[in-house]
Amino acid sequence: MSTTRPYSPGDRGQEPGGASGMPGDAVPAGGAPDSGVAAPPVSPDGGRIRRLDFDGQSGVVPLARDFTRQALYEWGWLPASSADQRAAAEDVLLVVSELVTNACLHAEGPDHLAITCDRKVIRLEVTDRGTGQPAPRTPHQAGRPGGHGMFIVQRLCLDWGVVRVRDVAGKTVWAELGTPA
Repeated sequence: MSTTRPYSPGDRGQEPGGASGMPGDAVPAGGAPDSGVAAPPVSPDGGRIRRLDFDGQSGVVPLARDFTRQALYEWGWLPASSADQRAAAEDVLLVVSELVTNACLHAEGPDHLAITCDRKVIRLEVTDRGTGQPAPRTPHQAGRPGGHGMFIVQRLCLDWGVVRVRDVAGKTVWAELGTPA
C-alpha cells in the first residue's frame, strides 16, 4: 500500500542528510573530490549513493534508465546470474522510468534522481518542482491507456511516498525495492 509521509520509513532508521540520504560532504556521482579521483559516495551505514542532476538535459527518461543501469552494474546487480536477479534489476529500471515520466508529465520535469542501495533495499528518489500529489488511479483500469505509472510503482515496491520540505517548491517522490537474493 502506498504511503505519504514527511520522513523515511521507520524500520530503516533516520537517514542522514535529508530526504535523499546524501551526506552533506558526499560527492555526487560523476563528481570528483579534491584528490581528482571520482568515486561513488558511501553513506555512513555502508550503503552506496548515486545522484544525477537533470539540469539542461533532454531525453531524461532514457538518461535516468542508463544512469540507473550503470549503477546496477557497479553494485553487482548486473549482469544478473539468475532469473530473480534479472527481474529485480528490471523492476528497478521500470520504477525509475515511471517516476521520471510522472515528473515530466505532471511536474515540469525532474530536477534530480538519487539512488541509494544498502544490503536490503534500493531507494529511488525523483525530485521535481511540481505541486501535485502522486497517487495510483482509482479504480485502476488495466485496459485503459495511461494512468498506470503509480499503480506499477505501488505493485513493485516495498513502499513509496512523497516528501515535501516546508517553504521549498516541489517534492521528492521516493520508492523502495528489495535487493535481489
